[in-house]
Amino acid sequence: MANKILNKLLAGDLRRKGRSEEVVSDLCRHPQLLEDLLQGLCHPDPAVRMRTADALEKYSRDHAAALDPYKKCFINDFAAIGQKEVRWHMAQILPCLTLTRLERQRVFNILSGYLEDDSRIVKTFALQGLAELAGQDHRYAPRVLMRVESLMASGIPSVESRARKLLPQLWKMSLPSAE
Repeated sequence: MANKILNKLLAGDLRRKGRSEEVVSDLCRHPQLLEDLLQGLCHPDPAVRMRTADALEKYSRDHAAALDPYKKCFINDFAAIGQKEVRWHMAQILPCLTLTRLERQRVFNILSGYLEDDSRIVKTFALQGLAELAGQDHRYAPRVLMRVESLMASGIPSVESRARKLLPQLWKMSLPSAE
C-alpha cells in the first residue's frame, strides 16, 4: 500500500507540490495510511520527501494527535533530514506534537539549530515554531525572545517580518506575571 500512496507524490520536480492535497484527503479518510506515508520521508527522491513532508504538515493541522505515536521518529530521525523543504515542514509539525518536557527541550534545540540553516523559509518557520513552544511553556519565552530580537537585524526580510510579528506576544510571555 505504501507504493500506492507514495506513487501519488512521485511525478514532477521540487517546484511542484504534486498530489499532496489528494494524499491528505486520502489520509483523512483512511488514517491507517499514515505509516505508509511516513516511509516517504526516507524515499531516495527529494521531491517525494518534500511532498510527504508537505502532506504530513497539512494533515497535522487538524490531526496532530495522530502523529504522536511517531513523535520519536519525528524528533530523532525526520527532523535530522538536511533537505530544506523537509525542514521547513518539520519546523511546523514538531511544535504540534504532544511533547514531554524533555522532548520539548529537544525540539527547542532542533528549531534553534534550524535558525542557522541557509534557507530563509526554514529560518522563518523555525522562529514561528520556537514561539509556539514558548506559548506552550513560558519558561522558553526569554530564550526565544533573545533569538527573535537577534534576528531583527538579520537582513532577511521574511525573517525580520516574522520576528516583528512575534515580538509582542513573546514580550508578554516573558513578563514575570505570565508564569
